Parts: sequence; C-alpha cells; structure tokens
Amino acid sequence: MKDLKKSASSPLAAPPAGTLSAPEWARRLSVLLDSAFRVPGTQLRFGLDPILGALLPELGDALTALLSLSLLVVAYRQRVPKLVLARMLINVALDAVFGAIPLVGDAFDFAFKANEKNLALIERHHGDPSRAAGWGDRLVVFGVVLVALACAALPLLLGAALLRFLLSPAR
Repeated sequence: MKDLKKSASSPLAAPPAGTLSAPEWARRLSVLLDSAFRVPGTQLRFGLDPILGALLPELGDALTALLSLSLLVVAYRQRVPKLVLARMLINVALDAVFGAIPLVGDAFDFAFKANEKNLALIERHHGDPSRAAGWGDRLVVFGVVLVALACAALPLLLGAALLRFLLSPAR
C-alpha cells in the first residue's frame, strides 16, 4: 500500500492497472487554476488563471497555458485518443488566446475553465494502459505540445507588438 501511494504521488506517475483516473497532482493543478476560490455568497468559483491573467497581463496567460500542458502529458500517458488530445489542445489554445485580451480575457478565464474540461476528458476517454505508445502517438503529442507552446507564446508576442505600437512616435 505504501509503494502505491509513493508511485502515485510522483509527477507523471503511470496509473496502476485497473485504476485509470488522473494523478492527484493533476487534479490539484486543475482545481488550483480553475476553481480554488469561491465568490462569497454565490456558487461561482475561480482559480489562479484569471488572477494571474489580471495581475501579470500576457505573462500570466502564458504561464497558465504552460501549466495546462501538463494535463496533455497526463492524457498521453493514459492513452487518450488522438482526437481527444486535439480537443484538449483546443481548450488550452482558447484559454491562452482569449485569456490574453485585457479585461474580457479575465472574464473568459473566469468562465471557461479549460483545465477542468481537460481533466474530465482524460477521465472519460482514457485508453488501454497496457498498449505501448507508437511513433504516431509520440508524433501527435509532439505536435500538440509544439502548437500549445506557440499558443502560450502568442499572448507575449501580441503584448510586445501592442507595446511597440503604443510607444512608436506618431506619424
């Protein structure tokens, strides 16, 4: 029993046979980013995603997008189908791109909760853990991570372009 707890707490731990839920750290990350806090007197919940986006414009959105990528790694390890990996990537991309829009993006981050959606997708669509990942699986994950990194960098590039535009001399 002690060995099972120890292996489940390590990052990217493969689930034991017969148990195909996401690792506890992935659940905690999802809650931390999307629903750790409750608005008093309501059932509305939010996490660090909109807070970091508001406090650190562009950088906060890029950071939370990078953290969201870890759920894609969990999905890959649990043999989630490629189409679902693509859907998860779309969730991360939407969160990063729309979250980067000042004020509107913070409201979007408050409502969208991409990490909770992705965690639910992992648990709903996990595959057979005894099946070894093939080159096709690795290629899809590499592409997904590459596109997600580009999406994480997009808010920073847009912010730099906006800053350059605002600081350029009037013509």
